[in-house]
Amino acid sequence: MSVNVPTPIRNAFRFVLPPSLGSENARDRADKLLAFLQNALGKQVEVSVAPSYEALAKDLLAGKVDAAWAPPFVCARTEAMGVRVLVRGVRLGMSSYRAALVCRAGKRLSLERLKGTTAAWVDRDAVAGYLLPVAYLKSQGIEPSRTFTAQHFTSSYRGALEEVLSGAADVAGVFCPPASTGLSFSAGVEKVLGPKAADQFELLAYTEEAPNDGVPVAMSVSAELASTLESTLLGLGESDEGKDLLKNVFSADRFEPAPRMGYRALYRVALASL
Repeated sequence: MSVNVPTPIRNAFRFVLPPSLGSENARDRADKLLAFLQNALGKQVEVSVAPSYEALAKDLLAGKVDAAWAPPFVCARTEAMGVRVLVRGVRLGMSSYRAALVCRAGKRLSLERLKGTTAAWVDRDAVAGYLLPVAYLKSQGIEPSRTFTAQHFTSSYRGALEEVLSGAADVAGVFCPPASTGLSFSAGVEKVLGPKAADQFELLAYTEEAPNDGVPVAMSVSAELASTLESTLLGLGESDEGKDLLKNVFSADRFEPAPRMGYRALYRVALASL
């Protein structure tokens, strides 16, 4: 992937959200975020929803967008190309999460009985929605391309889980809290589909952990503006409006500074999923 830092000057600061929770939810989050950022940065802001993880990464590297709320592997890909990740989300005191491989309740599936089934994934760059589950399956000697009769990409966790419920697919991957929190896959399913939705699913396996989502900033953004954005995000918990954004836009309790090259370990996961 090539890097192209643009020279044209734009008035608006462009912030992009991922499509992983579904376009309707993402659009609502974009509307909530726009006014807050505009006031904090002191300039016009545009907030949009990326059509895919690939488009999000490419636009960030090309300077077509200035910053993004980016899934971990997008952070890893852009970070490796020189982009700085300013902050990362913290949930339940943890800066990491894991994936759960799930099927519909009553399906009577197991890892040993996946041959001939179908999988619904989120996106090829989705860590919990593809990379972690596929890497886990391969570590168990299960080759997805030879095990599943079909693998669908739905662009969102809602889409993947709903395919499992409808019978269009047999298994899907969903994000969930680390084991140390004592919480199960239910937390991830219900974040996507709502209360009690987890009763309709059964767990097949948990994967290893990965760092939480982060906010990378394009190389064309000035150091001063990047610093203002970073301090704004780190201070969200100091106001009621900021707390609402943390909960309903970023699904996080707070932000913390992202360690430099903190997403490097995800390349091992990505390679394992190939």
